[in-house]
Amino acid sequence: MDVIDLHCDALLKLQEAKGQLSFKDSKELNVNLSRLKEGKVKIQAFAIFLDPAIVVEEKYAAALEQITYYQEEVLAKNPEMKQIKQWEDIHTLQESEIGSFLTLEGVEAIGNDLTKLDHLLDLGVLSVGLTWNPANLAADGIQEPRGGGLTSFGFEIVKRLNERKVFTDVAHLSVKGFWDVMEAAKYPIATHSNVLRLCRHVRNLNDDQIKALVKRDAMIHVVYNPPFTVDEGELKGAAIPDLVRHIEALVDLGAVANIGFGSDFDGISSHIEGLTHAGEVQNLISALCETFTKEEVAGFTGQNFLEHLPK
Repeated sequence: MDVIDLHCDALLKLQEAKGQLSFKDSKELNVNLSRLKEGKVKIQAFAIFLDPAIVVEEKYAAALEQITYYQEEVLAKNPEMKQIKQWEDIHTLQESEIGSFLTLEGVEAIGNDLTKLDHLLDLGVLSVGLTWNPANLAADGIQEPRGGGLTSFGFEIVKRLNERKVFTDVAHLSVKGFWDVMEAAKYPIATHSNVLRLCRHVRNLNDDQIKALVKRDAMIHVVYNPPFTVDEGELKGAAIPDLVRHIEALVDLGAVANIGFGSDFDGISSHIEGLTHAGEVQNLISALCETFTKEEVAGFTGQNFLEHLPK
């Protein structure tokens, strides 16, 4: 089955390598063209994520540099890779092509300037997370002790995303920020989160959050990161059945039509056994087929997402 993956950090690795990695086949990349083909990944989202150590004045330029790496290293050198700049482009992909689009993981790069956000959207960003783990001018992230919600500027951003038919990603938001987004966003999504009840990592979603996303008919994309899959102390033994349990828990909460994948490849420091790069994704599909119907698994791999595109 073809797969749609809503989150990877390959652009950060390409940027850090300063042109020394080939997106075609560098083994240092969990996500490269060869591995996308091997894993039957039909659409891959590429996050723009900035090292928190970058000074504020340089963040916007760093975000644009990652987009340049996307344009030059991912697209220009690999004709099979096609950019999806608007949702309608998905339906024009040829059988031999792999679709891709940009996402923004935290709005630190734009400062307090919506013009910069508009420029990033014009370049093809189709999903925006307001924060990474700390706080910024838009909202508190999940690891900000204050635990505040969206600021006035954060609400302005969500309004702009609504107007542009762009997803608002809740994956790294504070709990208060999550509920603010659920009130304000037309197109909420969790691009890479698991179930808190099964793994007590602060980044995971609690049952009330999951139920709220289901009530809004919003997508929840499970992440392949061991610390979000099994509790501390069990990380070395994280295996595909552990991830399947998160999907089972989501189904139990009514999310069977709202489940997708958000691997976080190239942004994680450890891997689930048998799921170490994009070429191994079919191992997960095979395991899911032992528990769920073919139709349900087809939904998880991509059909659910296609049925929830902003209109």
